[in-house]
Amino acid sequence: MKRTMMSLIGVAVALAAVTGVAGVAAPDSGDRDAPRGSTRLPVQRSALLCPAPTSSEVGETAYTAFAPKGAEAGADGKKGTAELRPAGTVRDAGGGAGGNGKKGKDKGAADSAAGQTVAPRDTKPVVPLQEAGKPVTTTTDSPDAPALVGAADGALAPGWTVQQTTSVAAGSGRGLLGLSCTTPDTTFWFPGVSTATDRQDYVHLTNPDATPAVVDLELRGKDGSLAGSAGEDISVPPHATVPVLLSTLTSSPTTNASLHVVAREGRVGAAVQASDSKLGSDWLPPAADPSPSVVLPGIPKDATSVRLVALAPGESDADLKVQLATPTGLITPAGLETLHLKSGMTTAVDLKDLTKGEAGSLVLTPSDKDAKAPVTAALRVTRGKGAKQEVAFIPATRPVEKRATAADNRDRGSTLSLVAPEKGKDAKVKVTASAGSGGGTPVTKTYTVKGGTSLDAEPPRPSGLKGTYALTVEPEPGSGPVYAARMLARPQGGLPAFTVQPLPDDRGSVLVPTAGQDLSVLTN
Repeated sequence: MKRTMMSLIGVAVALAAVTGVAGVAAPDSGDRDAPRGSTRLPVQRSALLCPAPTSSEVGETAYTAFAPKGAEAGADGKKGTAELRPAGTVRDAGGGAGGNGKKGKDKGAADSAAGQTVAPRDTKPVVPLQEAGKPVTTTTDSPDAPALVGAADGALAPGWTVQQTTSVAAGSGRGLLGLSCTTPDTTFWFPGVSTATDRQDYVHLTNPDATPAVVDLELRGKDGSLAGSAGEDISVPPHATVPVLLSTLTSSPTTNASLHVVAREGRVGAAVQASDSKLGSDWLPPAADPSPSVVLPGIPKDATSVRLVALAPGESDADLKVQLATPTGLITPAGLETLHLKSGMTTAVDLKDLTKGEAGSLVLTPSDKDAKAPVTAALRVTRGKGAKQEVAFIPATRPVEKRATAADNRDRGSTLSLVAPEKGKDAKVKVTASAGSGGGTPVTKTYTVKGGTSLDAEPPRPSGLKGTYALTVEPEPGSGPVYAARMLARPQGGLPAFTVQPLPDDRGSVLVPTAGQDLSVLTN
């Protein structure tokens, strides 16, 4: 029996190393709580999902794939593969097939999700990656561009990133839409969604697996769950995507709401495409898992309006201290020393021109340092004035523990935001600009961010750059906690078109127990 148990442990260790499903360090703990004797190894397989970009006739989408150098080749000596392929689309799933601003049918998603699954016209790989350290880019202007599903393995799996950037020249969805393609999971939080008449918000649910997924959607407004919710038992077929118009889920139009996505069977990727009739459109990525303190990095210095939407999803209310981390220190916004969140109810606060010409990041911490009520939050950020306004979203994000990556950077237009939210804990960060997709030599620069401050910088560019390049952000040993975001600005005429992508840790490595270790320590 003892020999059998040891064999099972060995098999579990081998599976963990191959599949990358061993215990991952908690987002805010690094390896401090790692079981003794554990080894951190690169993941050997990772999955990504990109939603259908736009149905606009005047839209163009660029996909940029990248994997950082550093991981060893697999046990068989191969470098690995990384590619995405088109997914099928379920039509009439709560209001249409693609976040295009068209009003959907007035019916619940539970009824409409049984609509016809339309297979992709072509299943050839999109942005297949063959080597680490050099990005690959492809573009499409098709209004029928499908969602994409795919995986990376071997040396290309750790840190594999795909950026989806869409430029829409006109219409209600005009502007610049950016999204780091998401990893599949079973639960997602989206503070900042809307079911109001001036917004068309679609949640795109994409199933990467060979078996169906069953998803529940719950909307919460200022008084709790929205009446008339119809978001239960949504079936997402294998290798397919279901876009659901949020306004079809409730009879109560709500300007500021929070969306909770739960996969009861299987797993999905989820992202919200928000289109405002006056402010343009962008993707709202999922927020970090709820926690007592959250950081929202990357508010641009010329923001003309900032709205905070927050939720305490647990059973307890939360009282938060609201601070803006600026280049010179933490400040408290006038009239908002504290923020009270009632349990299960969405709270929205207009912070107006919060930054006043100085870039920053919002930091929310418990008023009582011993309080443990988890919270989640997101910002709606606007640049420009009058008819020339453009919107982007910044969700709460995870800290960069080991490494984070931002793909699709050009010769100009990128701004890197770094914030060290804890006073007395300076962050020292190495930022590497990769080789360009068409040529160029990598360049590395180190930044020091004083504890309690934020830093906005034009990132380094590879020498001799041709095409696009990627940025990797890596805290140096002994660095204090650091959070990051990247803004892309690509003006369209007089429109200050932009998008902001948070840069959470890529979780490109896992903790694997040594042979003979009690595996129960990884499941506590």
